[in-house]
Amino acid sequence: MTHFQAVERALRTGAPHELLGTLRDALVQHFEATDVELLVADYSSTVLQPVTELPHTAHPLAVRSSPEGRAFVSQEPYGTYISQDGAVELHLPVTVRGDRLGILTVRLPESRHTPEAVDELTGLAELLGHEILVAERDTDLYLQARRSKRLTLAAEMQWQLLPARSCARREYAIGGQLEPAYNIHGDNFDWATTADTLTLTITNGMGEGIQASLLTNLAVNALRNARRAGIGISDQAALADQAIYAQYRGSQYVSTLLLFFDIATGRVQVVDAGSPQLWRQRDRVVERVPFEAQQPLGMFDETLYEAQEFQVLPGDRLIFVSDGVYGAVSRAGEAYETRALARAIQAVGFLPAAAVPRALLEELRTYRDADPEDDALVVCLDWFGRPSAPSL
Repeated sequence: MTHFQAVERALRTGAPHELLGTLRDALVQHFEATDVELLVADYSSTVLQPVTELPHTAHPLAVRSSPEGRAFVSQEPYGTYISQDGAVELHLPVTVRGDRLGILTVRLPESRHTPEAVDELTGLAELLGHEILVAERDTDLYLQARRSKRLTLAAEMQWQLLPARSCARREYAIGGQLEPAYNIHGDNFDWATTADTLTLTITNGMGEGIQASLLTNLAVNALRNARRAGIGISDQAALADQAIYAQYRGSQYVSTLLLFFDIATGRVQVVDAGSPQLWRQRDRVVERVPFEAQQPLGMFDETLYEAQEFQVLPGDRLIFVSDGVYGAVSRAGEAYETRALARAIQAVGFLPAAAVPRALLEELRTYRDADPEDDALVVCLDWFGRPSAPSL
């Protein structure tokens, strides 16, 4: 059994709440590690929180200004030498299919810092990510560690609805972020993929606090229920509309942008039922992609929805924003969507999809120079497309 296999076996058999301790013992034994630390990204993705037996007993590290943050942003292993004993600290991304969970820091003697060891430890960091996602079914430890402060109950409900904050496969990469991260209300996003399709929904429930979260929870789960029944997006919207109307009789409703991508062709079906907007960056040109607006889900009884179509091309970047983003107003009274949003999208064009939402929301905070009065949601989708089959 190799050193990698021995550590892998230890991780897979470790108790959910003891993954870090199990991994630390195995790395000490098989890689001569002198210290092992796990940091997870907080809900705002601005700091990395140490995972400890009692959350919040160690200081968080800023993503922007730390070696660990450099590895987190770049998604590449990053090593720093420790002058006192000649050891090397390796900062390794803990990422599962594009979902950035945090950083595993391993201190090694310089003699053990080899390219082979770095490759093996990088693989073990990814394996740790998979084990954390499984362990979260049985322990709150890792979810607690993500919090730099207490979540409101509404925010707790909203974060639990999300599929992840980012994902990636050969044909596309997605990243999303909600703000204010610890006090969100009704904004949300969801996605699901098959071998040949991607379904993406952007939702903006009306209201504040628990009522907004309950409304969004009903909408997201109604859409999921319809999607999992295997029906098209027009009928998904209609069934969700009926579920929300039956509960609220038109007094509450949910603005929704629902998209269905054919991965092989790049053809996209869209149901625009409300306020979320789509902006596209193609060949350095940024523009809003308008659709025929239909009624928000739950506003009227038995609303019928029709899907429109558009084409996405390899290299396209799609940015989805809620009204808390495009409707934000500067001190001078200018809406963010007028000019600033397009400029901001161009300015972050060099970033990967997973990092774009946080960067745009930080720029938005500077633009309005005040605390947000509404939720703000940004989702970025980079479309790579599927290579055509070689001709015979």
